[in-house]
Amino acid sequence: MQNLVAIVGRPNVGKSTLFNRLTQSREAIVTDISGTTRDRLYGKVLWNGFEFSLVDTGGWVVNSDDIMEDEINKQVRIAIDESDVILFVVDVMNGLTSLDDSVGQLLRESGKPVVVVANKADNFNIGYQSSEFYSLGLGDPFSVSAINGTGTGDLLDHVTSLFVKANVEEELADIPKFAVVGRPNAGKSSIVNSLMDEERNIVTDIAGTTRDSIYTRYNKFGMDFYLIDTAGIRKKGKVTEDLEYFSVIRSIRVIENSDVCILMLDATRGIESQDLNIFSVIQKNRKGLVVFVNKWDLVEDKSPIIVKTFENALRERFAPFTDFPVVFGSATTKQRILKVMDKAKEVYENRKRKVPTSKLNEYLLPLIEKTPPPSNKGKFVKVKYITQLPNTQIPSFVFFCNLPQWIKEPYKRFIENRMREKWDFSGTPINIFFREK
Repeated sequence: MQNLVAIVGRPNVGKSTLFNRLTQSREAIVTDISGTTRDRLYGKVLWNGFEFSLVDTGGWVVNSDDIMEDEINKQVRIAIDESDVILFVVDVMNGLTSLDDSVGQLLRESGKPVVVVANKADNFNIGYQSSEFYSLGLGDPFSVSAINGTGTGDLLDHVTSLFVKANVEEELADIPKFAVVGRPNAGKSSIVNSLMDEERNIVTDIAGTTRDSIYTRYNKFGMDFYLIDTAGIRKKGKVTEDLEYFSVIRSIRVIENSDVCILMLDATRGIESQDLNIFSVIQKNRKGLVVFVNKWDLVEDKSPIIVKTFENALRERFAPFTDFPVVFGSATTKQRILKVMDKAKEVYENRKRKVPTSKLNEYLLPLIEKTPPPSNKGKFVKVKYITQLPNTQIPSFVFFCNLPQWIKEPYKRFIENRMREKWDFSGTPINIFFREK
């Protein structure tokens, strides 16, 4: 199970710059104006064989007139609550402030492992000033410069040393793990309840398998899989925070532990930004996808034209990844819920699909010869040989050629589309690499 690390602190201490540095991306918008980050950002960090999830939050503010600040503070609280380790970013140039003390108090109460990150230590002389942050009572401050990377290696070494290996009390059998995800009120609990209603004796709950996901074994109608659900794990009284943010943070956990994600959409509300947020987390984790358009029984016009229009709009919003099954049904009336599980099983099998090397070369080499990659400065790319990599999480293929650096993304997509036409990879992402022979 992957660990979740949250970056918190008051506004303008460089949280988003640190996020970009650690995830090696430019996803977080960085400006000198405090309050630029208002929503959460989610990324992956890979360090010395450890991979963990990183969440950036907005700046913590108290007694402000801005109505947005209250929402941001709620999101910070959720991030603290859900994370395994917290990076508390402070500004070594400005020193300790009353707002830092306020965040420090919140973090001490959380009982979570906290690492104080004294940012903006752009040279060694400034770094010495970080000693004043000992007064926060949260351990040794790490002097770093998010903008030039100084000290981030030592910081990551320390963070990964704090990760406790998840104690899996019961080994999960090597059977598919399907996660039910979606925004609040999309019907996640309903589909789980509908599936579990009959013949309960064949259903076993494995409690404590991970810190916060319930794995339910479903074994009937010729199907055998674990269903991962988050419903009922958190006490109702606690869910007073921003539900939209909470659902994405919780989805991260569930998605990471699954093989295939069943993304629930509400037919009465269409496709919302929240659905796209959860879809992007599924994509980043390279998981299989089945979309279940729920509450279809409440839609008045169910003509084939309406179904096709909805499906086309859905694929358009999720582009460039458009090859996934879509099922229209209702969790409460149990309409097509077994079809959803059938599709999830197919996607799981597609993730494990192996294509013989001979078939790959026989089909793709003539195709590439007919429509080669565009030439660059008079140089032509020649693909010599194609093979599938063994033991990968998703189907991954290597194309050996003379000038891999000239292959651009549109051509990779062209090759991927041709492969999907020939072999069934519906619902699963695939990797295509061009390497020098």
